[in-house]
Amino acid sequence: MITICKSNQAGLETLAGPAAGCWLRVVDPTPDEIARLEALGIPLDFITYPLDIDERPRTERENNKILILLRIPYFQGESFDVPYITIPLGIILTDQYVVTVCKRNNDIIQEFSSGRARDLSTTKHNRFVLRLLLATAAKYLSYLREISRVVEALEDKLQLSIRNQQVLDLLKYEKSLTYFTTALRANELMLERLQRSQLFKSYPEDEELLEDVITENQQAIEMTNIQSNILSGMMDAFASIISNNLNQVIKLLTSITLVLSFPAMVAAFYGMNVALPLDDHPLAFGVVIAVALSLSLIVALVLKKLDWF
Repeated sequence: MITICKSNQAGLETLAGPAAGCWLRVVDPTPDEIARLEALGIPLDFITYPLDIDERPRTERENNKILILLRIPYFQGESFDVPYITIPLGIILTDQYVVTVCKRNNDIIQEFSSGRARDLSTTKHNRFVLRLLLATAAKYLSYLREISRVVEALEDKLQLSIRNQQVLDLLKYEKSLTYFTTALRANELMLERLQRSQLFKSYPEDEELLEDVITENQQAIEMTNIQSNILSGMMDAFASIISNNLNQVIKLLTSITLVLSFPAMVAAFYGMNVALPLDDHPLAFGVVIAVALSLSLIVALVLKKLDWF
């Protein structure tokens, strides 16, 4: 799908065809749409690279066209084995257009296309690219805060759990943090390369904005590392807690079995068809019950003292 937008005083205006200073938003293009983009002079590789889900961040230049490839965070859903992953986003700069290419529709592009981004100008290509880069770093931080909240909720459940489900849920988010760490470090190398280039040195505001992007990206890296370390330690700790909770349940069941075994043992003796003490005594039943209960009470007190209850 190709959507053509151009900024004006009212916000973003959707156009029927390409015009100078517009933004071409491309999401999972068909072969016909790829051919249309090629007809605009965009190299085929620049279009297909971002469609490869495993493509790494980098920059390329060909025939005065520039490709900036980065990895952005993407939320798949809580039901997936890995709720948060990263996907490639390609930003193509030409003399007339700025083109974004992505395999999936995502929150960052939707935020820009909906007009929620303030002071967005599609005619200032470099500034538009920097705003996208800054929004990407901010989205990483936003998703990391969401992961932190989910992990805290799982932590409360784990304290009383004897099942593995909560640990498996934590493992899903640990995988997400691994994806984030890899993508953010690759993005950092790409941003450093952009900083060394002359692309954003025309205006001091662009240089400052690029420095802000690098700072936000580094903050996201540090936050991801902290969350990953905390989550890793938490999983080890709660694996031991779950094992301990299970041991407590086994101890309780064993204690109950021991307490109930004495009445059953006494009843078994007096159920035999042989001569036993107190057979002819009128209070034989009450005495036997009292002895059985006394033995159970003694065992229960001993187990209580041993902290088995």
